Amino acid sequence: MDKFLEFFQDKHERIVRRIQQIVEIESPSRDEAGSRMVATWLTDETRKISENFRIERILTEGYGEHLIIRAFETSAQKPILLLGHTDTVHPRGTKEKNPTRIEEGRLYGCGSFDMKANIVLMLEVLRAFTELDIKPPRPLTILLSCDEEIGSYSGKEIVEREAAQAEFCLVCEPSANGNVKTGRKGTGMFTLKTHGIPAHAGLEPEKGASAILEIAQPIQTIHTRNNLAKGTTVNVCTIAGGTTSNVIPAEAECEIDVRFTSMKEAIRIENSIRALRSTDERVSLEIVGEINRPPMERSRAVVKLYEKARKVAAEFDYELGETQVGGASDGNFVAALGIPVLDGLGVSGAGAHTLEEFIFVDDIPKRAMLLANLILQS
Repeated sequence: MDKFLEFFQDKHERIVRRIQQIVEIESPSRDEAGSRMVATWLTDETRKISENFRIERILTEGYGEHLIIRAFETSAQKPILLLGHTDTVHPRGTKEKNPTRIEEGRLYGCGSFDMKANIVLMLEVLRAFTELDIKPPRPLTILLSCDEEIGSYSGKEIVEREAAQAEFCLVCEPSANGNVKTGRKGTGMFTLKTHGIPAHAGLEPEKGASAILEIAQPIQTIHTRNNLAKGTTVNVCTIAGGTTSNVIPAEAECEIDVRFTSMKEAIRIENSIRALRSTDERVSLEIVGEINRPPMERSRAVVKLYEKARKVAAEFDYELGETQVGGASDGNFVAALGIPVLDGLGVSGAGAHTLEEFIFVDDIPKRAMLLANLILQS
C-alpha cells in the first residue's frame, strides 16, 4: 500500500496532464471519428505501459470503437472486469464553452467527470502494477464502450460477454459526492409519435387533424404514471412537431424517460405506455422504444464488495460511503447476470452532463489507491 501511495503521489502531475489530453479529444456519442481518436490515444498510452497487454478495438458502424484491454492474463483465475465508456454527451465544439482548465483545485472540461478522468485512472493502475513489478492476483480486463450515454445498443452484447467471464466488476463511473454506488435504477427510453393530417390553418383548418393537439393529451397521461414512493419516474423530456406557423401540424413526437427500481414497475410502465390510444380517429399513434437497462439492485454480493472496498479505503484513512442513484450505467447489465458489481469508483467531482463539469484534482491519488488496492486484495 505504501508503494502505491508513493507512486500515485509522485505521478500526480503527469496523471493530471494525461487527463487533460483525453478530455481535449471530443468524442460525443455517434461521433465515429472522435471515438476512433480516443481509442487510438488509449491504445498508444497502453502500449507505453506494456507491449504484453492485448488490445482489441471493435469498430461499430454509426457509433465508433469499443476498446478492450487485457492485462496480466492467466487461465488460472477469472479476470476482474473494469468497466467504463469513452463517449460523452457534449457535441463537438462544446469545449469552447467549458475549456479544459484547472481552477482552485478543480479540473474542468467536457467529459472530465463523466468519465474520461476515470479512464486514465484505470490505465494508471495498470501502470502502477507494471512499474512497481506487482502482479495482481487476477487478470484484469478493461472494457470501454463507445455508446453508453445513448443506451449501449451496440455495446450491451460486449459488456454481457465480458461480464459473464469475470469474477466481479468494478465500474469506474464518477463517484457521487465521494460515495460508491451500490444501487442504480433501471431505464427505459420511448418515443411517442402522432401522425395527423395537414391543412391550411387559415383557409380550411377543419380539414386538418392536429398531431400536436393529439400528442398533448397522452403527455398528461404519461406524467400520471409517476410513483415516487416506489422510485418510479416517467418524464417527457423533449417534444417536436409541425412545419410552419400556418399549417395544421401533421407530425409530432416526444421522448419519454422512464426510471424504476424493480422490473415489476418497469413492466407496469411499459404496458401503460403501449396502451395509449388516440382520441381522434384521424390521428394515429406510434410508439417505439423499450426498457433499456434493468435495475442494479443492492444485493448481498454488492454489499459484500462494498464492505471490502470500505475496509480497503479505511486502511489509508479514506472514508468511503455508499449511495443509490437514479442514473443507470453499463454496470446494470452486469448486475442482471448475477455478477457482483461495485459502481462509482471514479474520481469525485460534479456537474455531469453540464457546462460546469469538473473533478477534484486532489482526489485522484486517493481513488487510484482505492482501485489498485481493491484489485490487489481480491
